[in-house]
Amino acid sequence: MTTVEVVHEVDDRGLSELRAPRDDLVRELAPEPTDRIGSASGETLRFDLAHGPFHAWVRTLCIHPPAAGRPDAGHHRVVETIEYRAAVGVWRPLFALPLRRAVRSRKVPWWAPPDRLDARASRVLCLLACIQVIDGYLGTVITQTITFASDEFQRSATAQGVTLAVVRLGIVVALGVVALADSHGRRRLLTAAAILAVASTALGALSPGLWFLGGTQLVARGLTMGMGILIGVFAAEELPRGSRAYGVSVLALCAALGAGMAVWVLPVADLDPRGWRVIYLVPLLAVPALVGIGRRLPESRRFTANVPDATATATATATGRSQGALRRIEGRRLLLLATAAFLLLVFAAPASQFQNDFLREHRGYSATGITLFTLMTSTPAGIGIFVAGRLADTRGRRGVAAVGLLGGTAFILVAYHSAGAAMWAASVTGTVLGSLTVALGVYGPELFSTRHRARANGLIVTLGVAGSATGLLVVGMLADRFGSYGPAFTVVAIGPVLAAVLVLRCFPETARVELEVLNPGDADPDGASSDSAAPDGT
Repeated sequence: MTTVEVVHEVDDRGLSELRAPRDDLVRELAPEPTDRIGSASGETLRFDLAHGPFHAWVRTLCIHPPAAGRPDAGHHRVVETIEYRAAVGVWRPLFALPLRRAVRSRKVPWWAPPDRLDARASRVLCLLACIQVIDGYLGTVITQTITFASDEFQRSATAQGVTLAVVRLGIVVALGVVALADSHGRRRLLTAAAILAVASTALGALSPGLWFLGGTQLVARGLTMGMGILIGVFAAEELPRGSRAYGVSVLALCAALGAGMAVWVLPVADLDPRGWRVIYLVPLLAVPALVGIGRRLPESRRFTANVPDATATATATATGRSQGALRRIEGRRLLLLATAAFLLLVFAAPASQFQNDFLREHRGYSATGITLFTLMTSTPAGIGIFVAGRLADTRGRRGVAAVGLLGGTAFILVAYHSAGAAMWAASVTGTVLGSLTVALGVYGPELFSTRHRARANGLIVTLGVAGSATGLLVVGMLADRFGSYGPAFTVVAIGPVLAAVLVLRCFPETARVELEVLNPGDADPDGASSDSAAPDGT
């Protein structure tokens, strides 16, 4: 328990405000008569937790009466004592000071979600954030090391592109993971996939050639993609309607932190031609943490409320819609989101995957130089990711996503045509603007029923992977042909532009709409059932 004590010198109005139950970062219960203890020396009030991201919360007011006949009569001395235990798990040191300030100020802090979380949602989000850090590291290992592995194995840029494209076939593994998650639950599949992904990644350190590295990464990246899908689905099913995009942005920041950790380790590649292999062994340190998280993570509330066998018959009668109509709606949504994912990743994937090779082979950067460039240009993206999450929840998803697609693509394209300060400036701007596309990440978990949510998102990722593979092959071959990455990226930049048009013209607005309204027929986790129409008729 953390204890905060504040002494107030207030007038009658200030006393009235202190005596009112709080409704900011936390909502308090009004004190019962037994909680009001009067005495000759004053009054004591106790306020308990009604709702908020705390396992425990007690606020006590000790009100000392004014002395009659004195100049300060009408003013009160109040000692406010707050004892709390935040539901933030291992992230407690990070939140210690901000929470202390928020508790004292009686205001909703700028970093808090638009809709207040309860203890369960906060705990689940924090546990998922831990897994997301590991997922982010695993997902960027091949990106950071492919140029060094290719040098050791004496392979070309085309071979790199082919290897990176083949690794994307791991989506088959991801589809298996998410299919099982829709029938057997999120928690067990997420934990198992994470541990197996770490083991498969570590196996890559033994690679005798690029083909073996690609093979182990095919499995590892498949499991990693499955993890990413399940983390997003899990978060959407647990968070309140006005904070789903916020949750996605927080998880994206954690993924970026994990990816950054891989960059921190990258300088070992300068020490020896085989030094890049160490980067594949580091995730083994996370296995004990993953086991502990698996024990603490509860099953998704919405999965529990929509167990396939228990709700299959009730769904058809509760919604007033035929199952065929619901399938057609989900089919249209699946096509829409999968097309947008393909168009985005045909540019975004090669822009990320070939950056190290571009810096090393075309700009003369060492591994340490690449690390500094990546950290300096990518770290500001955290601002864009956080802002995107809040704006997508409070202002809507579509406009935020379109700005990210168009602005991010334009500046990243400029970076691949530039050198020196212009390249750095364009990279920073493009990364910050491009991070706004995190607003698109919440659509996949939102637009499908609980019984199909994981599989549908797996199929969307599959089309996105097809876009990644297409972009990697096209950019790899064109870069070898032209001897430069700039013209190659100019060709594939048409993808995100078309995706922006699709988002603005065809995507529904889902901000602050309950999942059960977006997906009529799903059982409400609180026991109700929704028969409302989805927004925009979709």
